Amino acid sequence: MQETLFETSGGFQPLAARMRPNSLDEYVGQSHLVGAGKPLRRAVEQHQLHSMILWGPPGVGKTTFARLLANLSDLSFETVSAVLSGVKDIRAVVDRAKDRKHMEGRDTLLFVDEVHRFNKSQQDAFLPHIEDGTFIFVGATTENPSFELNSALLSRTRVYVLKNLSEEELIELLERALSSADGLNGEYVAERAVLELISAAASGDARRALNILEVATDLAEPEEGGPSRITSQHLEQVLQTSLRRFDKGGDVFYDQISALHKSVRGSDPDGALYWMCRMLDGGCDPLYVARRLVRIASEDIGNADPRALQLSMDAWEAQERLGSPEGELALAQAVTYLAVAPKSNAVYTAFNQVMADISRDPDYEVPVHLRNAPTKLMKSMGHGDDYRYAHDEPDAFAAGESYLPEAIHQRRYYQPVQRGLEIKLSEKLDRLAEKNRNSPQKRYPQD
Repeated sequence: MQETLFETSGGFQPLAARMRPNSLDEYVGQSHLVGAGKPLRRAVEQHQLHSMILWGPPGVGKTTFARLLANLSDLSFETVSAVLSGVKDIRAVVDRAKDRKHMEGRDTLLFVDEVHRFNKSQQDAFLPHIEDGTFIFVGATTENPSFELNSALLSRTRVYVLKNLSEEELIELLERALSSADGLNGEYVAERAVLELISAAASGDARRALNILEVATDLAEPEEGGPSRITSQHLEQVLQTSLRRFDKGGDVFYDQISALHKSVRGSDPDGALYWMCRMLDGGCDPLYVARRLVRIASEDIGNADPRALQLSMDAWEAQERLGSPEGELALAQAVTYLAVAPKSNAVYTAFNQVMADISRDPDYEVPVHLRNAPTKLMKSMGHGDDYRYAHDEPDAFAAGESYLPEAIHQRRYYQPVQRGLEIKLSEKLDRLAEKNRNSPQKRYPQD
């Protein structure tokens, strides 16, 4: 399908389409590729384009960048989707590119979206036309090209890795969308805190950020004598998740579940057994009770006594295999054990904190030294360089090494309590932390 830059068949364009850049200076993100003096920017500015693969997550600007390349280099833009197209479509594109080159003297940029979805024969169909210059080939993929693309195609292209946009880059894009004549033209305003919320929800995806902003404009009401204001309340309406509650017996049923859980947490085997039996007597599915006990074992006991989780799973299996009433006795054994076991919510607390941080933070990349490098391409990109194999270190511990993203490498989530087995775990973590502090091989020496 041939298109002029940003051409659409209808009059309406989504905000994300209207905000496509017309120059490299307007292109937000990927400064490691298109920043001042970077090789790819120089190639564009000197009109020395080459075939390439753009590898990165959704919404980081792969399609937009390909269109921009065509525009800046005065190339006709053709696009093929690997989801919708086959070899016949490829041949048609090739014919049009050849005709254009011979009859108009105009070159073509062929953009292949989700190129990893093409099979080997379809990928091979591009090769002779890349070699003879029929078109500049630009493929986009969210998958590792080392695994998904033929080596022959890789050898004829350069791979560029596109990254999720940072919070500041997304905010810059949103601010531009609010003020730009091509965007919202100053008809809407939003405080920075609101833009930060949108940025966090978008998680590095520019298209998602602009879509959220656009939906929010439908909810904003104009202020007297001024632009409409987008607030955090509007975002709550845009981002809210519909939660359905499965009511198995009304408030009393849920109160009994609560009483069971709190009795176990309070180390009262009598109360725990009583409320479990009340639930069974009221017609509760024993397998539901079994699932709740597994949850309690992880949430309230955790590593203070790891046997609690195993015993709960065994009770669940006994209930499934034996049914009532034999299986229910196994549940009784499990619930009393859980009640008297040492308690720790350290894992539960750490898990919730990590999940909360992930929902709020940008999507930090895996540090290069921790990445896998099974292919030459990935090795050439430095994946796995300087990784220290723990088993080759004294006591099988690489003192001073770091396994979190650099921006958050000092965070500590799991804090064992001084009960049960976690006493031993706490002592070990303290010893390892001391080794890290004293190591001359710190990953981040400033610590």
